[in-house]
Amino acid sequence: MKKLESSLKNMLLVLTGVTAVSVALLAYVNELTKGPIAEANAKTLNEALKKVLPEFTNNPVAESDTIFSEKDGKKNVDFIVYPAKNGEELVGTAVEAKSMGFGGELKVLVGFNAEGKIYNYSLLAHAETPGLGSKADKWFGAYDPAKGEQAVSHEASTKSILGMNPGETPLTVSKDGGTVDAITASTITSRAFLNAVNAAYQAYKAKGGEVNGVSGASQKATDADAATGATIKVELTDSVSAK
Repeated sequence: MKKLESSLKNMLLVLTGVTAVSVALLAYVNELTKGPIAEANAKTLNEALKKVLPEFTNNPVAESDTIFSEKDGKKNVDFIVYPAKNGEELVGTAVEAKSMGFGGELKVLVGFNAEGKIYNYSLLAHAETPGLGSKADKWFGAYDPAKGEQAVSHEASTKSILGMNPGETPLTVSKDGGTVDAITASTITSRAFLNAVNAAYQAYKAKGGEVNGVSGASQKATDADAATGATIKVELTDSVSAK
């Protein structure tokens, strides 16, 4: 009986030791990868900003505004607004927005020029069906100047949203009476994508104010190292009040 108790005690000690070592290793690996992951995310964002905005000389990430809502005591990021300037002149604004698609959340970065027309966009993340909804990354006119691709406006192709101003008429698919051709066999994804673009325009116009009738708090980035992947420090602005 004593031998059994001793064996059980030893097993518990060994298990406790293995668990402690595993937790320590996971924490160590997480610490090692945290920096590179942040840098990779920052690089992806900066490349996307260069793609969706006219040429700029400032640091849009460092000057960004985060618009969030509050529910059940938790803050939810709704939009991130990135101003693009050439010298002192505002040449455009990029807005990160999201919407629920067929397979899950769609996250899109929409670039507007100074007149509010869509300059370009980048599909940052999605969970849509490969070969169908996933085509949203290019279907609506996204192009990469770095690869020598040229912009195709809505006037030239009814699939494209480039050059359109959601403030004049909200973007909707032709099946719903709009002027934008939906992705073949992916109407739900197309609607979700255009909803995200329309919401992005609302945030662009609000500049931290009321979006779709709902006030949200706005946080302005103040850390000049934001573009390098460092933690962004924020301060609550007075543009709107948190709910």
